Amino acid sequence: MGSTGVDLQEKSLHERIRNDVERHIMSGEWPPGHRIPFEHEMTRLYGCSRMTVNKALGELVQRGLIERRRRLGTFVRQPHAQSAVLEIHDIEREVQALGLVYGYRLDKRRLRPAGEKDGAAMALAIDAQVLELTSTHFAGGVPFCLEERIINVTAVPEAEFADFSQVGPGTWLLKMVPWSAAEHRISAVAADRKNAVALGITSGAACLVIHRRTWHGADYITSVRVTYPGDRHALVAQFSPSQNA
Repeated sequence: MGSTGVDLQEKSLHERIRNDVERHIMSGEWPPGHRIPFEHEMTRLYGCSRMTVNKALGELVQRGLIERRRRLGTFVRQPHAQSAVLEIHDIEREVQALGLVYGYRLDKRRLRPAGEKDGAAMALAIDAQVLELTSTHFAGGVPFCLEERIINVTAVPEAEFADFSQVGPGTWLLKMVPWSAAEHRISAVAADRKNAVALGITSGAACLVIHRRTWHGADYITSVRVTYPGDRHALVAQFSPSQNA
């Protein structure tokens, strides 16, 4: 029983370290080239083993956020080669750009304490309040995408009383809340039964999922998962050559 408790504690600390370092980077507090604390310093800071720190940093190395330099330390990675121009799109404008009539429906709204998954994604205390929203966006009367969003009410207290029955949370946030950094994760998945029903597609059909988190300073604003039917959406990114090319 004792070893299980230690294992869980180490796992929790490793996630906390990873999220803390990532937040410092994505908020701009630690710019490219910044040396992050040495592993032995982080071991003392978090009161954990060096293996736990090493595991957390190793995951960030794999994601390309940091790099280890022999005998020098670990640094925030400088972007190389080409970099995508990141934009946060308003779904309503996406639909209108296709020449189709936009529609929106709020399916779920729930104010609740943050759970373990929310805490890991947005570095929130377990008792922090979040607003959970699920909504469907339509194009020409056909489901265009499913939006599943969590808003950090501590960072955006106005969201608790906002009326999202007519205006989507993404549109509202873009107009009301400034953001200083964002992260996009893009993946292809097979539609499960719930998403298939919501999007009017068959179970197992290919879907494109965009998971985005945004910050303002050091505070997470929102985490959102947007699921598109694979045959109704395309991603376009702009690139510019790096100075080292």
